[in-house]
Parts: sequence; C-alpha cells; structure tokens
Amino acid sequence: MDWSESLPSGLAWLEGSERGRAWLREVPRLVEQCAQQWNLRLERPYPYAFTSLAVPAQLPDGSGAVLKVQFPDRENEHEAAALRLWDGAGAIKLLAEDPARHALLLERCVPGTPLADAGEGVALQVLVRLLPRLWIPTGAPPFNSLHEESSRWASNLRSRWERAGRPFEASLVDAALDALAALPSTQGEQVLLHQDLHGANVLSAQREPWLVIDPKPLVGEREFGLAPIIRSGGFGHDRRSVLRRLDYLTSALGLDRERARLWCVAQSVAWSVGEGAAPAHAEIARWLISAGRGTRRGSRNR
Repeated sequence: MDWSESLPSGLAWLEGSERGRAWLREVPRLVEQCAQQWNLRLERPYPYAFTSLAVPAQLPDGSGAVLKVQFPDRENEHEAAALRLWDGAGAIKLLAEDPARHALLLERCVPGTPLADAGEGVALQVLVRLLPRLWIPTGAPPFNSLHEESSRWASNLRSRWERAGRPFEASLVDAALDALAALPSTQGEQVLLHQDLHGANVLSAQREPWLVIDPKPLVGEREFGLAPIIRSGGFGHDRRSVLRRLDYLTSALGLDRERARLWCVAQSVAWSVGEGAAPAHAEIARWLISAGRGTRRGSRNR
C-alpha cells in the first residue's frame, strides 16, 4: 500500500512542526513494522485522524483488529494503561502494545457506528450507563492528574490567548481562570476519566452494544468527566442542548451541577486556543457562563 497516499487529511496539521513532519515521514515504516510483528493483514486507514493513525486489520485467525500508531503526546501517553485497567468493561480491549513505536493493537468495533448517530436522547441514556463503569477509583500513577492538567491550563491560558490574537473576549479567559483557581483543590473522589468522551469516541460493537475508544486519561473528580459530553457538537450545538445535557447528566448521575458547569467552562476555554483549537468551544463557554449557578444541583452521590 502506498502510505503517502493513504494518510488522512486530519493529520496535516503535523506539517507545522519539525517533530510532526518527522513523525509523518516515519509512520509508514512504523505501520509496516507493526504489521510484520503482529502478522496483520492491513486495510485502508480510517479517514478520521488527528493525533494518531488507525488502520483496520485482520489477525492471523481472521478476526478483526485495529492497529493504532500514535503521534506521541501528553494526552495520549497513558492510553494503553487506561485500557488495561478497564479490561474491556465498557471500553475496547487492548490486545497488544509496542511502547517503542507508540503502537497499540486494539479490539475492532463492528459495525462501529458512532454514538452521535443514535441521537441525543439515546446517547445520553447509553452514557449514563457507561460512565460509572469507567470511573474506577485509582491512584494517579501512571496517569496525569486533573489537578496538574488544570494547573497547566491556568499557567499559560492568558498568554496563549494573547498569542492567538485574542480570538474571543477576555471575559471568557477570566471566567475560566476563576474556575481553575477554585476547582482543583476542592475535588471529590479521584477516579479514572476519559477527557475526550464525545459522540465519535463511543462505537457500536458486538461484544457489548457500545464501547468507548480513544481515551485521553486523567485522574480527577467525576464532574469533570461530563465536560466533553456537555460540549459535544455531535449531540447538538445550541444553548438549549448544551444546558439540557448538563442538567440531565448531573441529575441522572447524582453529581454537582455547578462543578460540572465550571469544569466545562474551564476546559472549553483552554481548548479554544493553541494547537488543535476548537473555536466552537468558546461559544459553548458563553452559554455555560450565562447559565450561572442555575436551579438544579446533583447530590454528589458517591
């Protein structure tokens, strides 16, 4: 296969740095080496990609798998450890790992339809059942902690916003920094979190109806784990939908609405500037800020 013609367009942003260009040059060789190592029959890569290349494959026994070669990054460095801890309970199974090549051999989801396609109502019911299974109490090692990650956002958010040309109003930065000053040191029980659990990172499967993929693991309180779902555009991108998700999830899971709202503001603003920035996140932050403390709070059931 001519890999130079097969790399998904979503990886093009890596051309902007020497490190990224070096990885793009290297990844075809890494894929071929992994295919030989695990005796894989490769198909064409999945078209969606941003920080890794995922290639459907067949194992020697004819069963399906996925070869994933990662662009090394702070957010994905402990993906294999999270999958091992979950051990297939609500998430795909890790079949093998090659740390030197940043390569994972993963269970393949068939038919693999994203949860976003099921509609918001069905999706939220699925997630309410999945999330408690994923939120395993655990010590931080080897995972990065939410406290450390949020401190990192706070330390450079304003400077990144300045360098990006002030793409949105300063009041959003102020609100995010206020949340980041108050939340990290007052967290509840620390559990394993998937900090990018949007509608395309849960796929239909056969072993279980729905399985989570692509964890960017952190250890922190449960309220933060709702942030990617609340702002997921695949479940509806408008103020009413965002606030409906906030209210439904915190109520159904017995969590603190105000903490979930503020965590979503903080992460949404932090992810609105810099590499991989999502401008739509700033609009979501505005809706959440305007919602204030709201009228509904969960009970922090643990």
